[in-house]
Amino acid sequence: MKQSITMPVLSDTMETGRLVRWNKQPGDPVKKGEALAEVETDKAILDVEAFADGFLAGPLAPVDTDIPVRQVIGYLVDEAEKGQAATPPSPGLGEPAPIPSPAPAVSSTPSTPIMSSPSPVAVPPTQPSTALEKAAAFPPPSTPLPTGVRASPYARALARDLGVNIAGVLPGPDGTIHAAQVLAAALAAPEADLRQGPPYALERPSTLRAAVARNMAATVQTPTFQISARLAVEPLHQAAKKAGVTLTLAMARACALTVAADPWFNHAWTAKGVAKRERVDVGIAVDTGDGLVTPVLRDAARRPLAELAEDWRILLGKVKKGRLNPEDYQGASFYLSNLGIFPVVSHFNAIVPLGASAILAIAATDTQGKADFTLSCDHRIIFGADAARFLAALAKRLDQPDSSLA
Repeated sequence: MKQSITMPVLSDTMETGRLVRWNKQPGDPVKKGEALAEVETDKAILDVEAFADGFLAGPLAPVDTDIPVRQVIGYLVDEAEKGQAATPPSPGLGEPAPIPSPAPAVSSTPSTPIMSSPSPVAVPPTQPSTALEKAAAFPPPSTPLPTGVRASPYARALARDLGVNIAGVLPGPDGTIHAAQVLAAALAAPEADLRQGPPYALERPSTLRAAVARNMAATVQTPTFQISARLAVEPLHQAAKKAGVTLTLAMARACALTVAADPWFNHAWTAKGVAKRERVDVGIAVDTGDGLVTPVLRDAARRPLAELAEDWRILLGKVKKGRLNPEDYQGASFYLSNLGIFPVVSHFNAIVPLGASAILAIAATDTQGKADFTLSCDHRIIFGADAARFLAALAKRLDQPDSSLA
């Protein structure tokens, strides 16, 4: 019997996963629950486990490839000989098509730069201003696409009608340009024209960095405002040391209690109405060196400090190993970003993530033990006076921190 191994769906927003490596080869025996491969999501590297005993069979999806969720990446068979002699499947009813070969990677080394007149796929042309200029600038739908990239007939026709250079459109997760990708390109903001600048090379971003870019772009439609105050940090710092916890954890706890006292900061605006949460989950920005993740402390206002400290220790361990699960970093109702470890940062603003009403940015502490606190708010939920009262309440907690760390 031959069973398909598919790219797992690890979160509601996951569309593709990047296959990092195979732990087994065709013909190798596997046990149920054994890690067959490793997949990189937008936040972590996770295992693809065997769902039954058997033998791994090919063809196997190539590593370092972005693969759509539920796409077949390999097979399990019940006999070793079948695994060694497996042949590529033919697309059929109810069976996903074979995984397309990825387009050749563009070198990111200085020795092979793309010169100031690169191909259309590397540097999209500037947007022409008139219909006549469009007709001259954009190629007909029969324009050859880069190697390994395909486009559906409808996508080609749509690109022609919308005046989109299809050679500059990024393909979908399956390596094919569909109507959705053409529409996204037509509605997207103009790309920067780099042709008049220095020579450059294109490099595919990591899964994490690409996810951060998508998430930040998605917040463009959120109407926000910022309000700042200089608050004392040293009393909380000393209380945290006495309690044996980090300043970050102590600050998250103080914020959670302040949010709990003013529930509007725990709400979220949705198209169907205001979402009123029943607990305060605090997401804390953590720098991985390659991007930003936000591990979440659940129910941070009501749970004992010792429990939160243990959770935070476990979360940081997962961040270090790149093993965060979606439930570890998704769904925070309030966010905290602390750049206090960088003495040169005297002030900064943070972007309100989707699904939250506010995020607090904390800069470096000065010689008087104070730091700049900037609260960025979704103006659909929070108003200026609300934000001012929140900072005033937080200031009192920081001045009398023992109640926050009880």
